[in-house]
Amino acid sequence: MKLQQLRYLTAIAENGLNITNAAEALYTSQPGVSKQIRLLEDELGLKLFVRRGKRIEALTPAGEKVVERASQVLQQVSAIKTLADELRGEVKGRLSLATTQTQARYVLPSIIDAFRKRFGEINIELHQGTSEQIAQMIAERQADFAMATGSTELFTEVIKLPVYRWDRVVVVPRNHPLVESEGPLDLRQLAHFPLVTYLFSDRSDSSLMKTFAGEDLTPRIAFTARDSDVIKTYVRTGLGVGLVAGMAIEPDLDGDLVVIDVSHLFPRLTTWIGFRKDLLLKNYHGDFLKLIAPHIDPHVIDDALKGRPIPDYEQLLRDTKLPLRG
Repeated sequence: MKLQQLRYLTAIAENGLNITNAAEALYTSQPGVSKQIRLLEDELGLKLFVRRGKRIEALTPAGEKVVERASQVLQQVSAIKTLADELRGEVKGRLSLATTQTQARYVLPSIIDAFRKRFGEINIELHQGTSEQIAQMIAERQADFAMATGSTELFTEVIKLPVYRWDRVVVVPRNHPLVESEGPLDLRQLAHFPLVTYLFSDRSDSSLMKTFAGEDLTPRIAFTARDSDVIKTYVRTGLGVGLVAGMAIEPDLDGDLVVIDVSHLFPRLTTWIGFRKDLLLKNYHGDFLKLIAPHIDPHVIDDALKGRPIPDYEQLLRDTKLPLRG
């Protein structure tokens, strides 16, 4: 049984048992209405109308009772939609986001500031962690949104929107041998030095390790950290060559380091924001998504607010021109 069938049934009753008028009121075709009514009668095992040829003359006693119940059901559906609109329109509540240090430190401050100026009544909660910790927070409903790079296999029940792309850069002290290298840096040169980079980059399935493996090289990972500032600190001590997100370089603070472009060596990465499929998105959630991903078609976010289907992550990647940060 479908709500559409109940709507057709009540529309016929409200339009003097005239199927043509009911179809016009519903902006659909008369044959389509007739077909759905026949399917409803077959499913219920009841005759709902007294017919003479193709004409409907009256409701059967069973039809009168079904129409009465159908009207009640449709009223409740309308009430639920009204309730959902009210809940989405609330200007009090919370917005909870779980993300990585890089996003929290270099990307989100200006966005959070703009959001707070618009929605001063909303409590904002930020949680920092690894991709695995973020996935757990989403699964346990400790956070409304997740924002991370890659690791999409950890978030199978999450609707994801691509936010931006970024490249890694190499950072070294000014007296490091790589500063004097001629021409673009290559993987074989990097493999000669210990590396200081992000947590879990030393896993065999990481994009960094796969890149080296593709050249039959094994990098020397000296230290991994979740914090770009910690990585840069240990680069300054001479522990190794730093590999960090391009956006993590701050000219005013990092003037003692030399930044070397390695976008030709490693795959470009994509950061996304996502939410559980069963999360009731409120209007302020939608405004937050539009702030953080203004390049996404606003109709996509509006469809998400209304619970309508939206393109999957891979399709959005193909169809959306993403900004490049750093």
